[in-house]
Amino acid sequence: MAWRGYFVKWTKTECINSVSTVSRGSRFTLHPQQRCGFRKEARKPETWKRDRGIPEETGPPPSEAADAVVSRKAVPLKSGPPPPGAAPRHTGKLFKPFMFTIGFTGCSFGAAAILQYESLKSRVKTAKDEAEQEKNGKASQNMTYWHNWWNQLTDFQKQVILLMSFVDDFWSSLTEGQQMATGIIAVNAVVLCCWRIPSMQRFMVKYFTANPASKTRCLPMLLSTFSHYSIIHMAANMYVLWTFSSSIVSLLGKEQFLAVYLSAGVISTMVSYLCKTSTGRLHPSLGASGAIMTVLAAVCTKMPEAKLGIILLPMVSFTAGNALKAIVAMDAAGLIMGWRLFDHAAHLGGALFGVWYVAYGHKLMWRKREPLVKAWHSLRSQAPGGRGRPGGSGGDGGRPGPPT
Repeated sequence: MAWRGYFVKWTKTECINSVSTVSRGSRFTLHPQQRCGFRKEARKPETWKRDRGIPEETGPPPSEAADAVVSRKAVPLKSGPPPPGAAPRHTGKLFKPFMFTIGFTGCSFGAAAILQYESLKSRVKTAKDEAEQEKNGKASQNMTYWHNWWNQLTDFQKQVILLMSFVDDFWSSLTEGQQMATGIIAVNAVVLCCWRIPSMQRFMVKYFTANPASKTRCLPMLLSTFSHYSIIHMAANMYVLWTFSSSIVSLLGKEQFLAVYLSAGVISTMVSYLCKTSTGRLHPSLGASGAIMTVLAAVCTKMPEAKLGIILLPMVSFTAGNALKAIVAMDAAGLIMGWRLFDHAAHLGGALFGVWYVAYGHKLMWRKREPLVKAWHSLRSQAPGGRGRPGGSGGDGGRPGPPT
């Protein structure tokens, strides 16, 4: 009877090993239907339960169970994507950008008024010091001092000073508008170089591209004004800025121009946010085109009969008023037809802001800065070392303003 016990034990062991091998193979093998998302095959009852006499669990037939699984998966979710005709609305996310636009515009013009006050005060002080030196006869003594100081320098130091003098002479030969444009071009060039650094790509995309769908929406409204990803785009914008810089600065003054330029970048981006949100085309944009359009529109509105031309076609000329109308019409058509080559909404926002500011904004905003300047003057007079009010602190600095 011993051989019979060993034989029964050996057969049961082999049967269990074979069943466990099959179960492990079926457990780790992925069928093509499962990879492709087809309905799974009904699970067969395990053989080892039937061999040992364990009762099988009762349930619905395999076909009914599979149908039940398919029916549960086929229930549509309520949070699914909207139909193609209904664009998602994110108007609630534009409250902070809207408040940022209002606050930044007000702060820009307030800071420009204070900066003009300080600049005029510095000029008055410099003129008084020069007149006092000439009256006391200190000019000849200063010339003798600087002559002796020059003779004590080495040749290398003299070369460096001569180079700096040449740069200073070149800078002085530029108009105030060209000087302002040169500073803006330098900032844009630095940002363009930062785009070429691989480790800064994520930072540049976050803060130097304006997108209403991004988590960071306020600060990029300003920083994207100085951001260009391609050299051609930057060269085209900066050429237009350089061309109209002298006219716009002589019209507004450098402090007021800086406030208008920065505010135009933020306002044009806000208009772009509104159009993108309303149409559902939430894609990022960057560039100084909105602020450049404000400069162009302001000059063309002030001098509509001025003759303009194209750099590659010098024989073609047209008036500034007609050029502005053509540009606005093209951007309006691009916005209506959904062209995505440029941010046409930002172009239109910048152009409309430039026209509005020359016609009404200068009178409503800049000419009402007198209370702020008086408050700043009182604050400066109370500070230690403060002096009396310089003459004409609330004026326009001798620059003509737009017609009222």
